[in-house]
Amino acid sequence: MRASLGAGRQADAVVGLLDIGTSKTVCVIVAVPQARPALSLGQVEVRVLGCGISPSRGLKSATVFELREAEQAVREAVAQAESEAGVSLENAVVAVACGRLKSATFTADTGIEGRVVGVTDRERLMAAGRRHVERDGRTLLHMNAISYRLDGIPGIGDPLGLACETLGADLHAVTADDAPVCNLVHVVERAYLTATGLVPAPYASALAATTGEERHLGVVAIDIGAGATSVAAFAQGHLLLSEGVPIGGNHVTFDLAQELSTSVYEAERIKMDHVSLARAAAGDDAEFTYAPAGEAADATARSTRGRVRAVVTDRMANLFAEVGERIQRANAAAYAKRVVLTGGGSQLAGLGEFAADFFARRVRVAQNESIAGLPPRFAGPAFSAAVGLVHVALDPTAGTRWDRGEGAIGGGGYLRRMGQWLRESF
Repeated sequence: MRASLGAGRQADAVVGLLDIGTSKTVCVIVAVPQARPALSLGQVEVRVLGCGISPSRGLKSATVFELREAEQAVREAVAQAESEAGVSLENAVVAVACGRLKSATFTADTGIEGRVVGVTDRERLMAAGRRHVERDGRTLLHMNAISYRLDGIPGIGDPLGLACETLGADLHAVTADDAPVCNLVHVVERAYLTATGLVPAPYASALAATTGEERHLGVVAIDIGAGATSVAAFAQGHLLLSEGVPIGGNHVTFDLAQELSTSVYEAERIKMDHVSLARAAAGDDAEFTYAPAGEAADATARSTRGRVRAVVTDRMANLFAEVGERIQRANAAAYAKRVVLTGGGSQLAGLGEFAADFFARRVRVAQNESIAGLPPRFAGPAFSAAVGLVHVALDPTAGTRWDRGEGAIGGGGYLRRMGQWLRESF
């Protein structure tokens, strides 16, 4: 990226990070070393230069439906971050939660041109993988090699320099519907920015919410956002699943508003003040008062905690069932040793206990790794996707799709290649 900071040494790159969610739009500007092969937050001191947050507009379930409103929210968040950082952004890495994210695991093979595996052989293999998944109106966001095979022998970590006749790989890819991704990129461009990286939001969120050890042993991260929920699964450090479910915390609020005939604002208050899914929650017969909709300002109505608890339980059970179905479909259940909840919706009282009973797994509610320069509230689960983008910016070899400045949205029915994938990406 063009903006840079530093003197007397190679200047740090200034990287813009954008998380455009259903309820809020977040922009973070960080400075990272120009030469940063597979760095992590534990290996380098990342400098957060500025942050901006604005209420999202023009989105439903993370999908853009009104360009002008969404653009304005992005402009506001970027302007705040730029003012704090003292720089002008031109580019941004963007988290993508729209477009019916789907994971696919498949194999690819290619013949070796020489006696041993070279970089070009690996690149040819990955190109075949891209062609396989970029069809039927789908855009590739992320691809990682789970393992390689040499002449059919599996379990190879790094094939470079090894002799064989046929190189194969077990690949995992994350794709999205082209049109919603195009609309999201268009919003970014209307704010005078270039989307130089597209990152599946479940992947980014999981990087912030889970530890490296958890990702090695096996973990599922569930990010419950306002309008949608994302799920990412890892084992042996490899991403195995990254998908979305069109149910979020707002749906719980809407259910309560309908059940109690009250406003969405009042239903949100009730959800936070009177609902607990903990096993030892207060008695279901306990009553509370609330303001009904469409009546006099001083009118009140009464309900019980048991009534609202039942409404929330039904919705969360439905959500977790959808998540479980995706985990089973990806054959990731055996690797899910632990479940980590994150996202704003994970802060519902007792949800960790409820999830532990539902999944029969150890469950914890995430707290993001503290990063110097980020406001304290970024440590909360509601900001996992934004914090996870910092991890992505530090490790450009992690399978993320990057643009080298010449990418564009073409007219062929899908998002054209956004420049060259990094040579080291796989």
